[in-house]
Amino acid sequence: MNLRAAASADVPVLVDLIRELAAYEREPDAVEVDGAMLADALFTAAPVVFATVADDGGAVVGMAIHFRNFSTWTGRVGIYLEDLYVRPDHRGRGVGRALLAHLARTAHELGYARVDWSVLDWNEPALAFYRSIGARPMTGWTGYRLEGDALTGFAREGVDG
Repeated sequence: MNLRAAASADVPVLVDLIRELAAYEREPDAVEVDGAMLADALFTAAPVVFATVADDGGAVVGMAIHFRNFSTWTGRVGIYLEDLYVRPDHRGRGVGRALLAHLARTAHELGYARVDWSVLDWNEPALAFYRSIGARPMTGWTGYRLEGDALTGFAREGVDG
């Protein structure tokens, strides 16, 4: 198995992996991204997202999609892992561990402060894996999201005032 930066030719399989992940996370109809959208995010002069793929003999079997974030407390950049996914027939072979270790090395080598991600509270295999590498849950914090009609409505607040 080889880890490498995603190439434009990987976009269709990345979209497939994103759809597989969404199905695993019980949200198969939530995926809106298509190949053109993902390519535009990954392969521009100033990419907003980055992808590393696990390649097994020419077949992409896993991915880590991430972007940079910034901590005002540390004054340093970090990595936010948006998606980590390994196809079921390749799980248990160290692919996910290798992808996450690659991000950790990247963060360390670039002087970044940390690697953050979220995991569904029912995903016990992922929770156990993350604990096994020394990651810890962020207690006392609750994630929030503003989207859809709520985002639109809030964005319009005060505009016509």
